[in-house]
Amino acid sequence: MTSLPLPPRVLAFAARGADWAAFVDRLPRLVREVSEEWGLVVDGEPTHGYCALVVPVRRAGEPAILKLGFPDDESEHEGLALQRWAGNGAVRLLAADPHRSALLLERLHPVDLGSVDALGACELVADLYARLHVPALPQLRPLTAYVERWTARLAELPRAAPVPHRLVQQAVSLGRNLAADEASTGTMIHADLQYENVLAGDREPWLAIDPKPVSGDPHYELAPMLWNRWDEVVASGDLRSAVRRRFHTLVDGALLDEDRCRDWVVVRMLHNALWELEDHPDSPDHGHLTMCIAIAKAVQD
Repeated sequence: MTSLPLPPRVLAFAARGADWAAFVDRLPRLVREVSEEWGLVVDGEPTHGYCALVVPVRRAGEPAILKLGFPDDESEHEGLALQRWAGNGAVRLLAADPHRSALLLERLHPVDLGSVDALGACELVADLYARLHVPALPQLRPLTAYVERWTARLAELPRAAPVPHRLVQQAVSLGRNLAADEASTGTMIHADLQYENVLAGDREPWLAIDPKPVSGDPHYELAPMLWNRWDEVVASGDLRSAVRRRFHTLVDGALLDEDRCRDWVVVRMLHNALWELEDHPDSPDHGHLTMCIAIAKAVQD
């Protein structure tokens, strides 16, 4: 097969560093090799996610998607998670080569939950939680290992950082307690289940994609549904009420413990603020910091 032209935004991955540049450089060869081995024929223009090339293909005449991802900790066990779910609430895995971060997936439609009103989307995602939250596979990394590391860095933020020190202290205390809690591991969670990671399908109306699976706590899942589609929250004119409506729709729909969900939201939003301050110490995005603080406050009475 001829070399596949890469989308400009995939070529732009190379600017992220040497490892990314090497990944981009080998993508055309990977597409060719995997396609030959799996009997694939390219069936449309390639697209991408934040860290993967996504190619429409056909295998024995049937539509599918070839996903070639950047090899990192977050996506290392994506194939294992999809295999475990076996299409129950998630895109079906057709083939996998973990050594090359290559997945062959059921083809879904390019329509995500951004096409559904936010509260309706929260109801749909709450239903997915119950299907996706199964006993964790032994290969998965524990959520608590990440939380311990991020919380330790959060504790080192100077008092002069542009986030309320009280919230930082609260998140540090909660993060340490949750990291030490046995209930914070043992369940396989998606970890990035939000509007853009649920696509329309033929086999089922909506299916989850792109998991970042860890052995964690179901109550950890909610925060991405609060911070995504933030412009709609702002447009509501009442940030607190808009956030709380989403939060309670998720908690009630999934029959989760409200207090534990609230604690995890506070921890996750302050971790998000931490990463912004670490990534841009001289010019942090104050709009992003304001969002993190607003969500952490809104879910609390």
